Amino acid sequence: MGSHMDRLTIAKSCAAASVLLPCAAVLIWPQTYWLLAIFLGWLTGAAALWIWAERKENEERIERTIHSLQSSSIRTLNHHRHDWMNDLQVLYGYIRLQKLDKTADYVEKIKDRMAAESQIAKLGVPSLVSYIQSFRTITNSLQLKVINRQDIQLSDWPESGKPIAEALIRMINAYRMGVKSGCGDAAVLTVELSKENDALFASFQYEGELTSEQHLADQIKKQLEGALLLPVDLDRPQLKIVLKAELSA
Repeated sequence: MGSHMDRLTIAKSCAAASVLLPCAAVLIWPQTYWLLAIFLGWLTGAAALWIWAERKENEERIERTIHSLQSSSIRTLNHHRHDWMNDLQVLYGYIRLQKLDKTADYVEKIKDRMAAESQIAKLGVPSLVSYIQSFRTITNSLQLKVINRQDIQLSDWPESGKPIAEALIRMINAYRMGVKSGCGDAAVLTVELSKENDALFASFQYEGELTSEQHLADQIKKQLEGALLLPVDLDRPQLKIVLKAELSA
């Protein structure tokens, strides 16, 4: 598909370049009407070729995006199916051994996890919800925990919460790229969202090794440039950051 896109780009460039010759001829012999007619016809054909190639490029971009989303959804579903199969096997083992106390405890654990996933879904911005739910398919070096105990819906914030969602994704990615892999257990990033009056607070707490603390601090400051989420506490980003966004922003 990439080579096909390259051919379409070349076709657009050729269509644009082909107009130069008849255009130059018209400028040199402006009183030659038949030459002007050829130029107009040539220009119409080149424009038609350009529009066709542009549409084909857009169609292929959309097709690639849909394919990427479908692949991500399948990976996410497979991870969830794997988790449920593990849960069922554990419960089955406890039931067979008649360990009812352990069975009840494990059911409570499953309920807590389902409640956490429900809290994430209530954030209301599809791009952010999808990113969080599929995070495990992106990396094994960082475990992401998102806490939304107040059932915050980002749609209450400016532009339906999309700028805030984008800032959260960029922040999480900054930590993801800063993780030092191969250090035993996966690092853990806990993101807790809370609200007070007309303000939204996002707390980032990191536990694990980093490739470079200074690089992480620089990346975080870069990601927050122009964002609605502004730092309240940014002294030690390798440990904890608190960001704030005003509802009236």
